[in-house]
Amino acid sequence: MIRYAHNPILEPIGTHVWESGLVFNAAAFAANNRVHLLYRAMGTDNISRLGLASSSDGYNIDERLPLPVFSPSNEIECQGCEDPRLTLFGNSLVMAYTAFGTHFQHQVYQIALTSINVDDFLARRWNWGERTLAFPGIHNKDAVLFPQKIDGDYVMFHRLEPDLCIARSNDLHRWYGLKYVLGTRENSWDSWKIGAAGPPILINEGWLLIYHGVSMDRVYSLGVALLDKNDPEKVIYRSKEPILTPTEDYERFGKVPNVVFSCGQVMMDGQLLIYYGAADSTVCVATVELAELLPKK
Repeated sequence: MIRYAHNPILEPIGTHVWESGLVFNAAAFAANNRVHLLYRAMGTDNISRLGLASSSDGYNIDERLPLPVFSPSNEIECQGCEDPRLTLFGNSLVMAYTAFGTHFQHQVYQIALTSINVDDFLARRWNWGERTLAFPGIHNKDAVLFPQKIDGDYVMFHRLEPDLCIARSNDLHRWYGLKYVLGTRENSWDSWKIGAAGPPILINEGWLLIYHGVSMDRVYSLGVALLDKNDPEKVIYRSKEPILTPTEDYERFGKVPNVVFSCGQVMMDGQLLIYYGAADSTVCVATVELAELLPKK
């Protein structure tokens, strides 16, 4: 992958209390010839909120809102709303995120879902819908929805640590059919735990999934897997080596060192732009052609 020469593209703003410490792990959504980034931010209270920035070229930020667009609203997420991922269904953007808070007096990370009308999103009217838990009370993270139904069901990837798992739903409320899909690999860059990045991408060969893997020495890298078009539980290919691993100073040094962690990507001018959090401190972008991610024939 080719890193943008002017990374990071988003950094904390010291005069904004809610994002004065860290900005990272951004969902990405392309519409109206712009890339919209919904990013995780932390300030003086160490609570994660979501901010909004956008770009006309995918690299240079020319809009950034001064206030958060999504904040904790109940005890279940009182410690933060983390790591958003956006998936478009018709005129609705469904957001999966990690709710960090208390559940039955226990502190827990849980998968939460909400949605917003695309017109409201683009008009910057933050009329988010009901917030629901996919698996109440279960410690779970890294949820992302496929961008279309499969066999009539919504499909979600999520992580029951340390593995990447699948679940299905016909209404985005009740989830069933939990199964293991990808696991860790011994003596590999993804030997400790793994999780999905942005929504899987449908190509002729199947579903292309960008995912993060963590090594035993706690280095977070990105890799790629190819899944069967009709049965995403079937893994066709998985990269032996990462496609992006921390080498730059802004990826190696920060709140959490040696981290590249993605929650979203967009296609632009034939390139896949992958947005990623670097060292849990800033937002960066790197590009690659889709063909470069597929196994060589």
